[in-house]
Amino acid sequence: MRLRALLETDALGLKLLGGEEELDRTVRGVMTTDLRDPSRYLSGGELVLTGLAWRRDAADSEPFVRILVQSGVAALAAGEAELNEIPDDLVVACARHRLPLFAVHESVAFATITEHVVRQVSGERAGDLAAVVDRHRRMMTSGPAGGGPDVVLDLLRSDLDLRAWVLSPTGRLIAGAKEGGPALPPEVCARLATEQLAAARTGRRGPHRVTLGHTTYSLFPVRSTGRDPQPARDVRETLLSDWLLAVEADAGEWAEERLDLLHGVTQLIAVERDRRDAARTVRRRLAQEVLELVQTGAVPAEIAARLRVAAPVLLPGLGAAPRWQVVVARVEWDDAELESGPVAQALLEEILVDPEATGPEPSDRIAVANNGEEAIALVPLPAVTSEQDGTEQGMPAEVLLEAVQGPLSAGLDGDGRITLGVSAAVHSAEGLRGALEEARHARRVAAARPGRVCAAGHEELASHVLLLPFVPDDVRRAFTARLLDPLREYDRRHRAELISTLEAFLDCDGSWTRCASRLHLHVNTLRYRVGRIEQLTGRDLSRLEDKLDFFLALRMS
Repeated sequence: MRLRALLETDALGLKLLGGEEELDRTVRGVMTTDLRDPSRYLSGGELVLTGLAWRRDAADSEPFVRILVQSGVAALAAGEAELNEIPDDLVVACARHRLPLFAVHESVAFATITEHVVRQVSGERAGDLAAVVDRHRRMMTSGPAGGGPDVVLDLLRSDLDLRAWVLSPTGRLIAGAKEGGPALPPEVCARLATEQLAAARTGRRGPHRVTLGHTTYSLFPVRSTGRDPQPARDVRETLLSDWLLAVEADAGEWAEERLDLLHGVTQLIAVERDRRDAARTVRRRLAQEVLELVQTGAVPAEIAARLRVAAPVLLPGLGAAPRWQVVVARVEWDDAELESGPVAQALLEEILVDPEATGPEPSDRIAVANNGEEAIALVPLPAVTSEQDGTEQGMPAEVLLEAVQGPLSAGLDGDGRITLGVSAAVHSAEGLRGALEEARHARRVAAARPGRVCAAGHEELASHVLLLPFVPDDVRRAFTARLLDPLREYDRRHRAELISTLEAFLDCDGSWTRCASRLHLHVNTLRYRVGRIEQLTGRDLSRLEDKLDFFLALRMS
């Protein structure tokens, strides 16, 4: 804003005492001070407000004004409350240094002037930024991205002093301000994603405000361009794939103009999101073609030919033929009408992104297809070299969910489940059909576990747990009831802790001393409890068959 505009604002009641020819100077901020030397707090362009407490005699005015001029301030406004009028020596000093001087009537508070200047300056800067954002949007929608979300976030930092980050629904940092403070810690990213998913479930329009420690963040959803806000029934269809813009500020105190600007920023970021999705089209089509060949029983030579086409796209520059791993994911909502395949596809693409990579297109090296009910990913792994022993089995299932369990559970919020199955690595087209079946079996094992987000790997398929998911529910209930109900009833009546004793005894491989030590019991007390278990169930815990029955009953209960 210009100094002239301040003078023309009647509510401020400013009186010009000198510097009329300098009224076209730009005001970039405001500062109130009574320090004799405030230079360390000045950066240039400020309107300085002072109550004149720094002035002891006429000789003090000249050095004070000289310091202000050297610091590049726009003007000085002195209050009349202290001395009833502005001293002539200050008027003369300002005239000598061509510094505009205003008198502030004693009825006008400095806070009133400060609020007016800050509001005007912020509004103008926001308007300038809005123009830049609009221009950048047109550039991005008509041609190459040229910098992506980072460019806009840097503008927010430099022009509005707002630190902001773009996060995935799982809390992965996609873009963020590179200056102005430490990076956003991974645990904060995950917490913000969790809060956004939980808030989005309510269907309320953003921004959502979250306070972590002493810092408040405002969370704005980033939705695909051209898509209207979703009706309440459909919010789940993109809930687990929408990005979010996290701003380190309390948007509840913002004017509508600033909120509109930030919503415009989210639309701009959504353009980058759509570009990334478009870039994945080729990989998705390759995955669909390969999987259709596998599932229709095509000859291995035909599958191998399609894999040779896929390898350079997914692993550019890779000399040797890669190994392949299959990951199957399923999202199951309580509302059976919702198609879960596309949701699982977008989610799997996010989970399988290289966790060390950043940016809107972080070296995607996966191809994910969906059949309407589940998503299936082909994950290429580098070929085993002569220096390796060839025993590596690829990506462990538990690693997939290590950092995303919290946010995804919040997104489901008791209304659905996510289950994943991971195959072993295979070296040829012949092994791909088996890898797909292996991943599907592993997913069923994961589905049999409690929890909203579960995964299982190929290594578990050699265990007894492979059998448990396929035992009918009525058989499971009858089996566990026959063995464990007598013990539960006895525990209920006598608080004997027979169930916990049985679990510890089996976990210690039937060792009396180790089990007694773990339970802090005398061995004779442990023998009495085990004897009571055998008496109530008619089983013998010295026999392997009975131990196995109890073990399975406890696992299925």
